[in-house]
Amino acid sequence: MIVRDARLVLSDGEVFEGTAIGAPGTTVGEAVFTTGMTGYQEVLTDPSFCHQVVCMTAPQMGNTGTTPEDDEGPRPHLAGFVVHELSPIASNWRSDRGLDAYLRDHGVVGIANVDTRALTRHIRDHGAQMCAVGTEPADALLARAKDAPPMSGLDLTGRVTTAEPYAWQDGSGAWQIDDGAADKHVVVIDYGVKRNILRCLSDLGCRLTVLPASATADDVLARDPDGVFLSNGPGDPAAVAHGIEAAKALVSKKPVFGICLGHQLLAHALGAKTFKLKFGHRGLNHPVKDLTTGKIEITTQNHGFAVDLDALPASLTCTHLHLNDSTCQGVEHADSGAFGVQFHPEAGAGPHDSRYLFGRFLDRMRG
Repeated sequence: MIVRDARLVLSDGEVFEGTAIGAPGTTVGEAVFTTGMTGYQEVLTDPSFCHQVVCMTAPQMGNTGTTPEDDEGPRPHLAGFVVHELSPIASNWRSDRGLDAYLRDHGVVGIANVDTRALTRHIRDHGAQMCAVGTEPADALLARAKDAPPMSGLDLTGRVTTAEPYAWQDGSGAWQIDDGAADKHVVVIDYGVKRNILRCLSDLGCRLTVLPASATADDVLARDPDGVFLSNGPGDPAAVAHGIEAAKALVSKKPVFGICLGHQLLAHALGAKTFKLKFGHRGLNHPVKDLTTGKIEITTQNHGFAVDLDALPASLTCTHLHLNDSTCQGVEHADSGAFGVQFHPEAGAGPHDSRYLFGRFLDRMRG
């Protein structure tokens, strides 16, 4: 195996040395970190990471290999992958290939042997910013990082959505948590939907029709759904004007549930605003308080923007609060009952504390 020196260069000029892994080449994106100890394949295939170079804070990645059943999307959309140590061994009977081979096969540029603690601390102190990763000299990578478009103002949903409508039927199989026979028809607008969200809805007995991100309210209503789901996805929610308009037209006509970007689009549609977080929330260990019950949930999160609590209109109630920084993690509309959460109750990967929210959506459709 040929060892190639590589480096990650942030737009502020900070350089982190390492070794090239994955596909050859150079990549640019927003440097972010995620605090999950496991679930690296779900991170790689979560479409919400589009245009981002993801640093894993856990010290070793790749020890369980990769398996097609764990993919959260049809392919990785993230810009690059950063690890401290790449495990040379994949110890998992389900695995069909190692992490390095998975990155190469999907064209993902990566870098290993990086001081990920120092990189994480720098992002935490100075904020998420654009970067470049590759084997080029540091000055060339710095120029690429400075030229890369920032995340603010970007609508990335068109890069990750389905090209054509499709029906989804698969549930969680051996990992199924809930069981039901709702026979409710849910139209999912795909802004970058994770497969485990679809599995969770299917577990409840829902029939699912998935539409592209460009779907209008008329496109949705033509399918005669019992409820509408607004999916997660990448980019700046304020820039996704088509999604905001669709949500605005749908809330008065059907039960609506949104997760992550879908939650933010719903909030915009109902008069709220969003802002960019300094370094975002990403990982499997974020504490959130359900303000309606007082219970604390450990949640999976992946976002760089948040709904502004200080700009909530009177018709919107904050239902969930992040206990680390008191940011808004959920909203509910008084008139329509439409609701959304910033975190990921489908937990792919992550804890199952918040799975009840899918049942709440089902209750709204029944009601």
